[in-house]
Amino acid sequence: MDLRRDVFQAIADPTRREIIGLLARKTLTLNGVAENFTVSRPAISKHMKILAECGLVDIRQQGRERYCAANLQRLKEVSEWTDQYRQFWSAKLDQLEQFLNENKDNK
Repeated sequence: MDLRRDVFQAIADPTRREIIGLLARKTLTLNGVAENFTVSRPAISKHMKILAECGLVDIRQQGRERYCAANLQRLKEVSEWTDQYRQFWSAKLDQLEQFLNENKDNK
């Protein structure tokens, strides 16, 4: 049984979204990530654990340091899910625009 967390659960938290943003720009150590936040180091470690469990962050041990890097491929799942709604609403807004344009000329 796969106990990995859901990507949507991971990105629901603003701190985790900010961590992903940081790591998308560059690889950081756990301490390097923690230095960017006012919350405690244990709180950052918990966020990192969740991000790693859902596959959004890869953590590798190198010597005494643990290096963290974003794995943005998992965000594709989110993009595909939201795209279906983007297409739906774009079509609805196009229909509304067409309706308003047709009725504007009838006044």
